[in-house]
Amino acid sequence: MGELMAFFILALAAIAGGVLMLNLENVMHMVISLVFTFLSLAGIYVMLSAEFVAVVQVLIYSGAITIIMLFGIMLTKHDDRTRYKVSPRRLLISLFSAAAFFFIMFYGINDLNLGTQAGELHEENTKAIGTMIYSEYVIPFELLSVLLLVALIGAIILAKRDDEESEQK
Repeated sequence: MGELMAFFILALAAIAGGVLMLNLENVMHMVISLVFTFLSLAGIYVMLSAEFVAVVQVLIYSGAITIIMLFGIMLTKHDDRTRYKVSPRRLLISLFSAAAFFFIMFYGINDLNLGTQAGELHEENTKAIGTMIYSEYVIPFELLSVLLLVALIGAIILAKRDDEESEQK
């Protein structure tokens, strides 16, 4: 019963963060609500005994991606004073669509049978991930690191080119 309650609280927190992100007007508040959603998802991963994925969720998404988004927002020129008015008709259609989606998903999940749970699922999953990455998938792992390095160098070159063009003007 406690696991079910924790899941519902975390799920509602994730949904609330997503809804707030879509409905808030201040961009900084949107990013903070996105962090709220990311942390709720990390809690759900912990409940699923996927501790490695939860830690990666907190470190990469809640930390690094959010900081990059905040820097991008602060370094670009954006107008916080723009106000959008939502018509009542559009709001009603959105609410109806969300309710229909909820009932369709509830109907589809209600009688779902997932079978029995694997016995080795919760035992040393982080060690198993590390062993698999560095034994079976070492070449794709290294190719990914080279691809990320090339992307980083390309981003630096593009940023330098933009700086040189702005200095010439």
